[in-house]
Amino acid sequence: MYQDSFRVNLDAMGILNVASSAVTRKCFLEFSKRLPVPQIVRSLCQSRHALLQNASSKSCRANPGKCVFHRYSQLAKNSPAVRGELPRISGLWIGLLSVGTIGAHSLYRGKFHASCEYKSNKNRLHGLDEESSGEEVQFPWKEFFALVWPDIWCLVGAIISALAVAFINIQIPLQLGQVVNVLSSYTSETVGNFLEDIKKPATRLITLYGIQGVLSFAYISLLGAIGERVAARLRKQLFQSVITQDVAFFDTHKTGEIVNRLTADVQDFKSSFKLVISQGLRSTTQVVGCLGSLLLMSPKLTIIMAIVVPSIIGAGSLMGSGLRKLSRKAQAQVSKATAVADEAIGNLRTVRAFSMEDKEMELYNREVERSSALNQVLAVGIGIFQGLSNVALNGIVLGTMYVGGYMMSQNEIQAGDLMAFMVATQTIQRSLGQISMLFGQAIRGISAGARVFEYLSLTPSMPLKGGRVLPFHSMVGEVTFSDVCFTYPSRPNQQILTDLNFHIPAGRVVALVGLSGNGKSTIASLLERFYDVTSGKITIDGHDIRELDPSWLRGRAIGFISQEPVLFATSIMENIRYGRPEATDQEVIEAAQRSNADDFIRSFPGGYDTVLGERGVTISGGQKQRIAIARALIKNPCIIILDEATSALDAESERIVQDALDKATRGRTVLVIAHRLSTIRNADTIAVISKGQVKELGNHETLKRQKGLYWELIRKQESEETNKRSFFSQG
Repeated sequence: MYQDSFRVNLDAMGILNVASSAVTRKCFLEFSKRLPVPQIVRSLCQSRHALLQNASSKSCRANPGKCVFHRYSQLAKNSPAVRGELPRISGLWIGLLSVGTIGAHSLYRGKFHASCEYKSNKNRLHGLDEESSGEEVQFPWKEFFALVWPDIWCLVGAIISALAVAFINIQIPLQLGQVVNVLSSYTSETVGNFLEDIKKPATRLITLYGIQGVLSFAYISLLGAIGERVAARLRKQLFQSVITQDVAFFDTHKTGEIVNRLTADVQDFKSSFKLVISQGLRSTTQVVGCLGSLLLMSPKLTIIMAIVVPSIIGAGSLMGSGLRKLSRKAQAQVSKATAVADEAIGNLRTVRAFSMEDKEMELYNREVERSSALNQVLAVGIGIFQGLSNVALNGIVLGTMYVGGYMMSQNEIQAGDLMAFMVATQTIQRSLGQISMLFGQAIRGISAGARVFEYLSLTPSMPLKGGRVLPFHSMVGEVTFSDVCFTYPSRPNQQILTDLNFHIPAGRVVALVGLSGNGKSTIASLLERFYDVTSGKITIDGHDIRELDPSWLRGRAIGFISQEPVLFATSIMENIRYGRPEATDQEVIEAAQRSNADDFIRSFPGGYDTVLGERGVTISGGQKQRIAIARALIKNPCIIILDEATSALDAESERIVQDALDKATRGRTVLVIAHRLSTIRNADTIAVISKGQVKELGNHETLKRQKGLYWELIRKQESEETNKRSFFSQG
């Protein structure tokens, strides 16, 4: 199916069912002398199990070490010493053998989800998501103003306050000039009332300073509040947009990139928003206002200024275009580094299992170095811009002093007017300096905002809510797949299902079997409506599931129990209640009892209030699975999907979980996905899936008599059982 399994990209959640040979190759690339083999073949279909078993056997013989097995036939093949000794030992070993033999005939068993891939060019595990093509995303001003609109009056107040401060800053040089004129009028030959003459301009100056302080407090505090509210609103809307996207969205977008937009990009945008209004607007107003004052004080000096300032602005605009592009590249590189860190930390156990800490650090350091290099170049560019601006502005000051001194010698201007002109010039210089400093921040903010609004503009093709809700008392759980065709949105050229047809009667158990990568898990995903069919339809009780409310369908009608249940870092009580948030504590306990979880939960010091680690790593696989079963049972679904629900468990845990599943599925419609045929022999109907189609359909005995694909799978299984019996006989 895949031309080069080493280059097959898996989606972000690893849902592509590629043969686990990729995982085994990854394991065999380890050059350790003692190679652990942690159940790499425990849940594969028979043909791939045989291939992988052969490969792992060679590996274990070449690299003697610790090999972990749940199937004892594997142990027999890989450990000659154990093959002859352990069968003679009574006690726990014999008990485990018995449990393993009995457990093999239970109804449900497991599968392996390939969740990683080896890329020879990077020696790194990667998902599908790649960075965008680099096309510039335009900032959506209309959406931005809609976001700010709820705080429009506070924003108007902040803008008015900032403008008022700017106008006051324009008046201050004029009043200073009046003070200097009074001071310069008093010489040793001048007689007059100094206090009376200085009182009026000094009082005005002090009043302006006081009003300036009050208004500065007003606009800074208002902008701070507005900025935080806008950022909070933006984060809420962004998270809502992300969490409601189709599952296909997460197949092609890395978690690290999404988190980076929720955190760093929103923070950059908020900071820029506040600074542009508080300092940018004020500084721009001061530049314009002071230029007007300069024109009134001395048109000749102002003309000189008018020639120089546009040149500075023009040079800044030319540099700005390049800096904006560089800023976008720097932000994209930060997202790459974040994605690498998120992937490594989220899969720390896999990293640790293959001793890849150094490789992960090398990869992360490389991305960080690239990010650092881009930001250093950006910093140099901004530094050059600011340095040239300061040189030009200081040149303006020196030129003003030279020309102004000459004009004073010609009695064309008074000392106070020159002083006011100089202070106004300094105000312009400081304002332009602040604008140049804000330039880089504004570039970052606009780029970050455009990236955030890009996600906000995404519209999921599948609504999260809306549609028919079937009365629960009238549901029987009859499921029909009619001419279903499907391709994953991330892989549109690869047909997964082709004209698939089969029927699940109400209250019956239907099992899907077949080789990996032929669409079994895809069928479960379509029934849950994680994706919509490309063509054809799926019905429940005669209703097309596309007409039903997706939230009701997943939240109440269908219970899904997978091979690797995901638990949250909260209490056991809340993890079970996650299936139905309005459930009472007693209902949670009853669900735990039905899933055989109550006893081990009560054995914990905290009982149901015990807080689990991230993804439930503090408890065993069997305990996690029983909590997941309780979480599914608490919503009392009429349809249950078992996607290899016991495949990752040892024999004893499988027996306990299987007993819980037998109770949970009684009287419900059940869709089972399995590879080990011994686990589904008692199913009412078995569908053999091959190349996205139902090739054979019937019960165990009927399909066995046909001697088709199902019979071939049985033969491979019986071969494994023969090896197991040979193992026992050598005891």
